[in-house]
Amino acid sequence: MKHMRIGDNYTIHCYKHDGTIHRSWDETMLLDINKDFLVFGNKRARVNNSDGRVWYTKEPAIIFYYKNKWYNIITQFKESGIYYYCNIASPTILEGKVIKYIDYDLDLRVFKDGTYKILDKSEYEYHKKKMNYPEEIDIIVKQELKNLIKLYQSKKGPFDYECVKKYYDKYMLLLGNKN
Repeated sequence: MKHMRIGDNYTIHCYKHDGTIHRSWDETMLLDINKDFLVFGNKRARVNNSDGRVWYTKEPAIIFYYKNKWYNIITQFKESGIYYYCNIASPTILEGKVIKYIDYDLDLRVFKDGTYKILDKSEYEYHKKKMNYPEEIDIIVKQELKNLIKLYQSKKGPFDYECVKKYYDKYMLLLGNKN
């Protein structure tokens, strides 16, 4: 943490419970260091999937990685409005310039109109059996999904427009200074 600097770029590695790499992003910029979470921003990041597919993110995103919560929150700034893609995942760890976490399949998608949907329930059940998730993990994952929904409904933190807009503006300023 002491060597981290606002504006530095990091890579993201997302793993599965069995330790295999699931997906990686080539870069994301550090925007804020908080005692409970880190905030990053990226735009047109290259994404490598474990199946060999490569794609690029389409819009600017502000990402909140938590040190002690079992989720991360991606705020997507689309032309039509703000959307959220929230991953149920292990708390984030940092190793050098690499952000690491384990993805537990379940996702919360929040649409610009305020509705939300829980995604990938069958994928979660499949991987839970295939990778033998311990009962403790199953309990944590389901509770953290409930906590995430409550956080969304409270409109606090990443779900507060003023909060994410502040980080978006900071990201755009830092991005402009690097070009």
